[in-house]
Amino acid sequence: MYVPPLFTESRPEELRRIIQAHPLGMMVSNTAAGLEANHLPFVLDESRGAFGVLLAHVARANPIWQELRNGDPVLVVFRGAQGYISPNWYVSKQETHRHVPTWNYEIVHAHGRISIHDDESFVRGMVARLTRQQEVSMPAPWKMSDAPADYLTEHLAHIVGLEIDVTRLEGKRKLSQNREPRDFDSTLEALDEHGHRELAESMRRARPGGD
Repeated sequence: MYVPPLFTESRPEELRRIIQAHPLGMMVSNTAAGLEANHLPFVLDESRGAFGVLLAHVARANPIWQELRNGDPVLVVFRGAQGYISPNWYVSKQETHRHVPTWNYEIVHAHGRISIHDDESFVRGMVARLTRQQEVSMPAPWKMSDAPADYLTEHLAHIVGLEIDVTRLEGKRKLSQNREPRDFDSTLEALDEHGHRELAESMRRARPGGD
């Protein structure tokens, strides 16, 4: 990934925040048929390894779990806040008209090595963690025990677990850091007016002294 120094994000806590806020990752792997991309919800276990461990599952019908071998390298891409930026939002545009559209975004690349877990115990634990992660903000969180035991066992038999030992994290946050303060502020106002609150908040965090 091309990352100019101004847009580099290397703080582990910020990279983890993006992953946890946007857990649907794109896992890219190299198979005998070529590059393969799978879009999967992940759980980040921060307690293991230097950069954490990513946990996910795929349908048993998905051939990717048989095409990969334990230890194969994979890349998981997580996309955070993102959106179009109009040149009309820059105050200075009215003076010079020397501006063009751009796109602001946050990206985390998690590089690692995969392990396949075709066992019910791993899958059950992984699904429980994913469920807790996603249900935590619900007024009445759904629990695996809410489903009949035989029904749940039947469904768990149709998925296979994945575990990725993360060996490197790359982060990029292109959030108008290269704009003069008045254009930065007017872009924030426009994003708020258009309802793009998450992108606006990410820009506020990216502003020097904004964290």
